[in-house]
Amino acid sequence: MMTRTDLTTAPWLDWPGTRAVMAALEAARADGARFVGGCVRNELRGVPVDDIDIATQLKPEETLAALEAAGIRAIPTGLEHGTITAIHDGRPYEITSLRRDVETDGRRAVVAFTEDWAEDAERRDFRLNAIYAAADGKLHEVVPNSVQDALDGRVIFIGDADQRLREDYLRILRFFRFNAWYGAGMDAEGLAACERQKEGLAKIASERIWKELKRLMEAPDPSEAMLAMEETGVLEAVLPGASASELPSLVSVEQGAGLTPDPLQRLMALMPRRVRDVAAVTSHLRLSNAEAQRLTGWADPALTHVLGAQPDARRRLFYRFGTRTVLDRALIEAAQISAAEAYQALHAAASDWQKPAFPLGGADALAAGLSGPAVGEALRALEEDWIASDFSLSRSVLLARLSSKTG
Repeated sequence: MMTRTDLTTAPWLDWPGTRAVMAALEAARADGARFVGGCVRNELRGVPVDDIDIATQLKPEETLAALEAAGIRAIPTGLEHGTITAIHDGRPYEITSLRRDVETDGRRAVVAFTEDWAEDAERRDFRLNAIYAAADGKLHEVVPNSVQDALDGRVIFIGDADQRLREDYLRILRFFRFNAWYGAGMDAEGLAACERQKEGLAKIASERIWKELKRLMEAPDPSEAMLAMEETGVLEAVLPGASASELPSLVSVEQGAGLTPDPLQRLMALMPRRVRDVAAVTSHLRLSNAEAQRLTGWADPALTHVLGAQPDARRRLFYRFGTRTVLDRALIEAAQISAAEAYQALHAAASDWQKPAFPLGGADALAAGLSGPAVGEALRALEEDWIASDFSLSRSVLLARLSSKTG
């Protein structure tokens, strides 16, 4: 692939906010601000750009003053580390002063500000993330081979891989995440360093681990990266008891059914379908309540095999467990037996399903003369009759049966 020499055709260069923010920074210091990171990397690869990161030779207080002078809202989102977020027409621009590390402990860094672009580049993780571009789109390749890495999808650490990881152990997961999204083959030196340094992941907060895992598992096909994580012991370090062996089959079923990757479903494919394992993962990764509830529903032992269910049985499953839970169970089951067509049939049925409302309520039971625990018992029994009839029993029939319980 040929190397691009500039980004002059990048549409985001002409966004009003981009022009305004860069003009404000350059008014304070000519050529003192450059785009960096994902926006440059993605533009080189032809991938949509959503977030704009800017590096500047200005100190944080100078950045704040420059934005204020231009009438641009500025939020000191990470002042200690030199990061200011500019807001223009609702769009955020993250601006960070050039930095060098003074001290690192694998989780956070103490930094000093610098005006040296090379110093700033050398503290970054991968070569493809250390490419700068001026306001006019001209590329500045501070780290040799970084532009070609971005074009080719090579994920290679800057300098000594072990040192980069000891500075921030989360970079281990970033290595696998970028390989899942862009990788043109796993860099052997980087992979070996990740294996050597994996114990350092114990220092990283669970929330940061899960955030990075989710971004990794959102990739179209993370199978190769996650199998490499398992082989090196990194997967066990962040998700004890997990296995990526069924992930390739899951991805195949997803692609056959035209599904958008879902990190939670992929997490399900990595772990045993047991309530105790779900509880352990929920605690270990500190999942949100919604995520925990979804995993718990999928692992419910009352929800048995679903792919072979007949239409009436499917409707009962949808009613009792909800379509989301049934489809989660069905997808993992389909991956285990390579049954994409069976999953598609169930998915179509779930799309057409509208949950019916049980025709009776507590007021009906009270009007029939029931009271206390008998109200709930009677309604539950009649609801079971109604479900068993494939939801066909009418309100009048149910009322008659309710009346008979008081005779």
